[in-house]
Amino acid sequence: MTSRRARVQDVHDTASAMPHVTTDGSDRGSVAYQVGGRSFVFFRTPRKDAFDPETGELYDDVIVFWVPSPDDKAALVQDESSPWFTTPHFEGHPSVLLRGSRIGELGRDEVVEVVQDAWLSRASKRRADQWLAEHGLG
Repeated sequence: MTSRRARVQDVHDTASAMPHVTTDGSDRGSVAYQVGGRSFVFFRTPRKDAFDPETGELYDDVIVFWVPSPDDKAALVQDESSPWFTTPHFEGHPSVLLRGSRIGELGRDEVVEVVQDAWLSRASKRRADQWLAEHGLG
């Protein structure tokens, strides 16, 4: 059985359901999900580094996800047809980007896994080990 198509709400639901999560919002509508004061998923405001190559219009729906390693990042962004991407601004940064408008190209299970991996990459070792053990993954 395959999961249904992902929705932006799945990012919010999964991120907010992880343990010890707080949110930090801005007056411009962006929100960051944090664990221990460290962001693991955040919704960006439009920036010059992420834009439509045909129109030059800045993307206003970019979501940033931390990843556990450079290899994880490379695996997500290597296929140019994939909705996962990066920009020169994020060169060397352990994160990947996703446009909210393209999230439906992914399954819910994949998005949930990426959010959980983002949380695990930013949580303290103690919190991460506890979560993994509680979910039979440790």
